[in-house]
Amino acid sequence: MIILPDHHHAEAKRKAAHEGVSLSEYIRRLVANDLGQADAATDPSMVFGLFDSGGSKIADGKRAMISEAIDKQFAAKGL
Repeated sequence: MIILPDHHHAEAKRKAAHEGVSLSEYIRRLVANDLGQADAATDPSMVFGLFDSGGSKIADGKRAMISEAIDKQFAAKGL
């Protein structure tokens, strides 16, 4: 357990909220940075747009594909 003065706790909580992370995550990042172990891969936006889907539009027909898979499961069981 870490005990902070009330004013530090409040400010850290405010900064964490501003960054869109929990207070725990904010403190973990501070410690990692101080120890020289900052994890640069924590930002998920780093992986967006890295791959080409090849024109796949799987999201457009996902309901039909799920329905077809369920129908096949029932058919395989004779239902």
